[in-house]
Amino acid sequence: MTEARPEQHRVTISDPQVMRALAHPARMAIMEHLSAGESGATATECAEIAGLSPSATSYHLRELAKFGLVREAAGRGDARERVWQAVNASYSVAAGPDADLETHAAEAALVEAHLVRDAQRVRDWMRRVPDEPHEWYDATWFSDSVLLLTAEELAELNEAVRALTSPYRQRVRTDPPAGARKVAVQYRAMPID
Repeated sequence: MTEARPEQHRVTISDPQVMRALAHPARMAIMEHLSAGESGATATECAEIAGLSPSATSYHLRELAKFGLVREAAGRGDARERVWQAVNASYSVAAGPDADLETHAAEAALVEAHLVRDAQRVRDWMRRVPDEPHEWYDATWFSDSVLLLTAEELAELNEAVRALTSPYRQRVRTDPPAGARKVAVQYRAMPID
């Protein structure tokens, strides 16, 4: 493993307007792209990621900026080029158990948008499997485990998983080895009864 840079501050979002702003597939893609690196990207570069026109992507960037999620970055020498960057490397959503119905609905909408995106990533992988190298097929893992935990143990498990994956985050890796690819790690842990 290569040495990792310290990760930027993680922000917790509890505002329903911000949750709703993030619950758009294009904005999720833009935020993921901008959060992965420090140098930022233009609307045209983000448009390729989001599958939109540069003008539509500019609108989404301005909306994300309105909620303090992205900001203009230093230019790359071309005064006409507008570069954007994520304000924070990552965010979590926490409406809280005592939040009002609007906040819970916004949180549910954002979680649902992530679930849809994550399920699509699995479907895309399964379609590509015949064309993938064997080592990537063998390294891929789908698991569904039911554990018996206290709330404190679950919190400890979540922290251990975060600590284990943190050095591999794209934003913090200084020099990934040859052959490294983006890998979606979809981890969920919640009571089922």
